[in-house]
Amino acid sequence: MAPLSRNSGRFFSAFQRYISFTSSTQRHIHHLPFPRLTQYPSRPLRHFSATQRRHATTATASAPSPVQEPETPIFYDLFPATLPTGPPPRGGFVIDTKALRKEFLQLQARAHPDRHSGRDKAKAEGTSALINEAYNTLQDPLKRAQYLLSLRGIDVAEDERLKVEDPELLMEVLEVRENIEAAQEEVDLEGMKRKNDEHVIESEKTLEGCFQRDDIEGAKNEAVKLRYWINIKESLDRWERGEPVVLVH
Repeated sequence: MAPLSRNSGRFFSAFQRYISFTSSTQRHIHHLPFPRLTQYPSRPLRHFSATQRRHATTATASAPSPVQEPETPIFYDLFPATLPTGPPPRGGFVIDTKALRKEFLQLQARAHPDRHSGRDKAKAEGTSALINEAYNTLQDPLKRAQYLLSLRGIDVAEDERLKVEDPELLMEVLEVRENIEAAQEEVDLEGMKRKNDEHVIESEKTLEGCFQRDDIEGAKNEAVKLRYWINIKESLDRWERGEPVVLVH
């Protein structure tokens, strides 16, 4: 087996501290849930460097404590090569999804349960599940925005009360739905697809600015808008002639 690179070592070091605690209380790990950090919604999201984490670990180990709580890994920390600066505001919201997928495949190859046995196999299953969850979240702009907001105690994905109060936007969404339903051929959708893709890109840029400014309220509102554009994209991709269009807001 080839020696681990510095970035790979950073990933496995962070995850090992997390898994060492859970493995002592759970014999078989099939999925590692990632809890939302809702207890401090007003505090800005902090990203710790590898050096800071090592210092914190050393200080904690030297202090007397009856219970050692595990360090919960932030999804961004699992992909150090692609996302070396971590989440916003230190890092950007828009990411290189091709590079992310390349690193994801490399990490999954190393953590594949078939390459391990015994207790290491159980840990590998947990590692693989966590990597999958992190990748599926970060590669999708809507899920990425929802994840970053969830770290601040805002659940855009589940809160049905969060609606866009923009009459022009709502009228455009209704018009697009009617046009999709009226389409007779797939070629009729091409213009709508191009325009909707532009809306998605514009929302990503707006979210980039909001997270950089730590404008959480603005990011929340834009994430709700992005949810509309993603729903339209899914409706366009699933189009069938004569079928009704249901946009889940």
